[in-house]
Amino acid sequence: MTQAGRTLLKGALFMVAAVALSACSMFRADDSPTGQSRADDNRDQGGVSIFGGGGGGGGGQEAGIGVNSFLWRASLDTLNFMPLASADPFGGVIITDWHSDATTPNERFKATVYILDTRLRADALNVSIFRQTQVNGAWSDAAVDPETEIQIENAILTRARQLRLSNVR
Repeated sequence: MTQAGRTLLKGALFMVAAVALSACSMFRADDSPTGQSRADDNRDQGGVSIFGGGGGGGGGQEAGIGVNSFLWRASLDTLNFMPLASADPFGGVIITDWHSDATTPNERFKATVYILDTRLRADALNVSIFRQTQVNGAWSDAAVDPETEIQIENAILTRARQLRLSNVR
């Protein structure tokens, strides 16, 4: 096959993959029974703006973060003992760096928090915990108790409720 033929074949495969992936969605059909996206559903929801633009009113364009600010702040507060690797307030993703407790130096943890909604709801939060253990000087992945992720989610939700209640006028 000639170089031009291979390039054409690669381009065609790329286009097929792009079309196939464009049909994917991170939302289930039952999330928006009227055909609206979650973004449209959340547009009229109130909230507190961390970066200005007023707070609480719906309908107007605000220059705030794209996720629930109580969940955002609660996530940062709950995971403040872990070094922060990345935080995207518009996409709602918090990624910590590896953290090792002084009492267990051969074990380390990393967390990723996804805030999926502008409303303060339990299903608007997803926490993933990663664990590694050191064996013969090399770090290897290890299993994490699923209850750990649930406990951290519950701690974040509790802190978010506290923040919301302290913000009520």
